[in-house]
Amino acid sequence: MATVNEAKFSAIDHAHMAHALRLAERGLFTTQPNPRVGCVIAHADEIVGSGWHHRAGEAHAEVFALAEAGKRAHAATAYVTLEPCAHFGRTPPCADALIEAGVARVVVAHADPFDAVDGRGMARLRAAGITVESGLMAAPARELNRGFFSRIERGRPWLRVKLAMSLDGRTALASGESKWITGNAARADVQAWRARSSAILSAIGTVLADDPQLTVRISGPMSDHGDAAQVAPLRVILDRDLRSPASANILDGRAPTLILHGRDGRPVGQRFERVELAAVEIHEGRLDLSSVLALLAARDINEIQVEAGPTLCGALFAEGLVDELLLYVAPILLGDNARPLLALPALSDMSARWNLGVVDQRMLGEDWRLLLRPQEV
Repeated sequence: MATVNEAKFSAIDHAHMAHALRLAERGLFTTQPNPRVGCVIAHADEIVGSGWHHRAGEAHAEVFALAEAGKRAHAATAYVTLEPCAHFGRTPPCADALIEAGVARVVVAHADPFDAVDGRGMARLRAAGITVESGLMAAPARELNRGFFSRIERGRPWLRVKLAMSLDGRTALASGESKWITGNAARADVQAWRARSSAILSAIGTVLADDPQLTVRISGPMSDHGDAAQVAPLRVILDRDLRSPASANILDGRAPTLILHGRDGRPVGQRFERVELAAVEIHEGRLDLSSVLALLAARDINEIQVEAGPTLCGALFAEGLVDELLLYVAPILLGDNARPLLALPALSDMSARWNLGVVDQRMLGEDWRLLLRPQEV
C-alpha cells in the first residue's frame, strides 16, 4: 500500500481505528488461516457497533459490528482493519453487507492482498456511492497479520525462530541438558507465542535429543485473546529418513502432525499411523528448506515458530529465511564447552555479518526477551 498522509484523518478516526485494531487482536490465537480483523461502526465519536473475526468459517468482523449497530449503521462510518471481502467464501461478501446496511463511509486500514479481494472490496463500496478512505494505521494492521501477508505476497509463511541462551551465548550443556535455562515466566511466554502460530517446526535431531511435545500448554483463556488452551498448531518435523522412534511425543496424536521426509523415505511399522507424511526434495543432503516453506504456505500456514537446535536454526539464517528471532536470555553462564546458539558458516570479514534490529525488549522474571529482525546494512 502506498504511503498515506494520516494527518488527513481526524482524531476521532484515529481513535476508532485503534479500537478496531484492539478488537482484531482478540482473534490472535483463533482465526488461522484467516487474518485477524476488527470493525467499529460509529456516528462521529459515538460507537454504535463493534466486532472482530473469531474463527475461520464464522462471521467476519463487519457482520458482528453491523448486527450490533442494527438500523443505526445507516449513514454511519465503518472502520475496518482490513479491506472488506468482495467474494463468496465460507461466508458472504462483507462489502455487500456494508452496502445493504447503508453506511456512508468506510475507512480501511490496509488493503487485502488476497487475489479474490485485492481492491475489489473497496471498488464495490465506491461503486455503491460509499466514501472509501484507506491507509489509516496501515502499519499496525499489517503487523498484526504479518503471517497472512507473508503467505499471500511472498508465497511462504512468516518464520520466527525461538531460542533461549545463557549470557555467554550457550543453549545447553555439552551433554545436551538444557532444562531449564530460563525461568517460569519466560517458558509461559513461549506458550503464548506458540498459540499464535499456525505451525511449530522442529527437526529429527531435537526429537531424538529432547522428545518435545510441541503443543500449547496454557490453562484457561489468556486475557481477551480467545481460549489459547484450545489451540493446536500443526507440528511439523523434518525427518529425512523417518527415524522418529515409536515412543516419540510427536507421534502421540495429541495434535495435528506433519512429518516431512525425503522422497526415498519409507515408513516402517505402524508408528506413523497417527500423523501425516509428505515427501520433500533433498538439497545438499538435507530437506530443501525453501520447498518446505512453499509446501506449508500451500497448506495455508501463516506463521511458523521454529523450536529446534543450532543446525536447523543456523541453516534457516544462512539461507535468509528467518523473519524474526525470539530470543530469551537468562542471567547464567554455561561455559565454553556448552552448545552454541546457532551453527553458522564462518565469516571472512565483518561486512558479511548478520545484522539484527531490536523490535521489542522486556523483562520476564529474571530473564530478558528480545524480538529481533534481520536488517539490511
